[in-house]
Amino acid sequence: MRARKRFGQHFLHDPAVLDRIVGAIGVRPQDALVEIGPGRGALTRLLAAEEPHALDAIEIDRDLAGLLRAEFGQVPSFTLHETDALEFDFTALARARGRKLRIVGNLPYNISTPLLFHLLEHVGAVEDMHLMLQREVVNRIAAHPGSGDYSRLTVMLAPWLEPEALFDVGPGAFQPPPQVWSAVVRLTVRPEPAFAVSPKFAAIVAAAFSHRRKTLRNALRGLLSAAQIEACDVDPGARPETLPPEVFNRLAQAAA
Repeated sequence: MRARKRFGQHFLHDPAVLDRIVGAIGVRPQDALVEIGPGRGALTRLLAAEEPHALDAIEIDRDLAGLLRAEFGQVPSFTLHETDALEFDFTALARARGRKLRIVGNLPYNISTPLLFHLLEHVGAVEDMHLMLQREVVNRIAAHPGSGDYSRLTVMLAPWLEPEALFDVGPGAFQPPPQVWSAVVRLTVRPEPAFAVSPKFAAIVAAAFSHRRKTLRNALRGLLSAAQIEACDVDPGARPETLPPEVFNRLAQAAA
């Protein structure tokens, strides 16, 4: 099976990297695993060998789905969902499995951020995620305020997920090799959100980071006045990339 550019496919084949991912996951007998984009099944084989309670795989490519169905169709715990992960109902699956899900995946670079936001909509149904992403995306997820990688993605994930960058993976681990490095990240769902998230949180964060070089006063114009920003004990002249996530939430509460 050749990789298809329209699906952003880069098949992971390095045995050492595959073993390291499985070791990082630490599969337990009671786990309901969900693999996003199993591709040729290299990681699927190792996950199935761990004998979890359930192993659901989501694959959009019908030809790859046929190969997966032929190889794993007789594995009792295995279920294949031939569909788009961006449209998949993870909450319904968790309900069907009777437990929270553990998400695993080598995510296509072209949908990684939209898919993370989609998973965020189902965060109550998820225990943790172990994801292979472009290294710069992992750097953004795990960034701290004031760093060059700190971004909208960092802030949006922060209330619900605790990130841990695990290890980098070079292009040679894939076929075909991508032009960039990848990295594996563990995202653990917090038992409770880090703070009570305002309904306006996403809108404030999006506006603040729409122009990174703008000050809050300019970026949030039309949403909050300089006086309202100051009332939140925030400098209107501050730049968004210097502020921790809870400050954006305070601003969102003022905009409500």
